[in-house]
Amino acid sequence: MQRDTPIRPYEPMTLVRLGQGLSAADDSERWRWVAEFLEEHRWEPAEVRPRLLGEEPTATGDAHWDVFLAALAEHLAAKDGRRAPAWAEGRSLRTFWFPFNTRAARVDAVVHAPAAFRRRGVFVAAQELEVA
Repeated sequence: MQRDTPIRPYEPMTLVRLGQGLSAADDSERWRWVAEFLEEHRWEPAEVRPRLLGEEPTATGDAHWDVFLAALAEHLAAKDGRRAPAWAEGRSLRTFWFPFNTRAARVDAVVHAPAAFRRRGVFVAAQELEVA
């Protein structure tokens, strides 16, 4: 059996691709995109991971998710002992956002949100970033 299209080698998801996925997804799918990105990022060697974060994603159409991507870039870079990409610096929200908006989740996020998220007004508990 002959293939018409060549097999492309595996390429891990970048924040640019994650942003595109978030743009096209509905609320029920967005965290699956985030989980997939986190899983792929986690398995890449430390020297490859900065390339997954370096290019600025285009706007998702939702300021909350645009800021989330900046916080995620800073958070993951810091875990590797690196600085956040320059593009992430200016993104923040004017009002707090709790992606998981139950009373218990809000309390947990206020206490446990990583610094990169808190300083931008995104309150998501660290364990929510370990979904994969």
